[in-house]
Amino acid sequence: MQRAPALLRKHNVARACLARTSAYCARCTMYKTNEIFAKMPAPVAAALFTHLAEKEPNLLQATLTTLCQQRKIRPVYFERKPRTERYAWIREGLSRKQNADVAAHILQIWLVGAQSKLLCDFLDGLGIQHDEHGTIEELPAAPEKAKLAEVVTDLLGKHDPGVVAVYLHAFQATDENGWATLEELLREDSRLSLG
Repeated sequence: MQRAPALLRKHNVARACLARTSAYCARCTMYKTNEIFAKMPAPVAAALFTHLAEKEPNLLQATLTTLCQQRKIRPVYFERKPRTERYAWIREGLSRKQNADVAAHILQIWLVGAQSKLLCDFLDGLGIQHDEHGTIEELPAAPEKAKLAEVVTDLLGKHDPGVVAVYLHAFQATDENGWATLEELLREDSRLSLG
């Protein structure tokens, strides 16, 4: 009889600790960059790979080569495939956990190269200093949720909603801690859902 209350106390302590730590853990709920590729809307993925093919062909070729080496496949096999099949295969490869760093690099190149207007609009709306490409040196403190929601609504009116969602998830994923207010908004606002 003495053991049951001790086990109950132990269980209640463990449950209380779990409740405290899971109340908010930004890294637990944020998508990783490889997961963003897995959930990215198909038209956004097509735009991303088209941009890379036109503006960054060497990067796209290096990515294809790396993914082929991982699977022990000759790159020439995919080079002969139609673009849509090749891009689908690259996207699937970038969705794998082992390629999270490559996925992050590809997202950053595409966002800065093809979506700099979106980046600048987001940072301008929040009053954050940036360069002409919409990049910043250091992430400032999180803005208030109401202000962030207002800026996001403006972005969704000016830009492709799928691209906005990918950008905001990538923005959150590429910083070690991210913004708690942005994480809440990404979780709550269905317009920003990736999948």
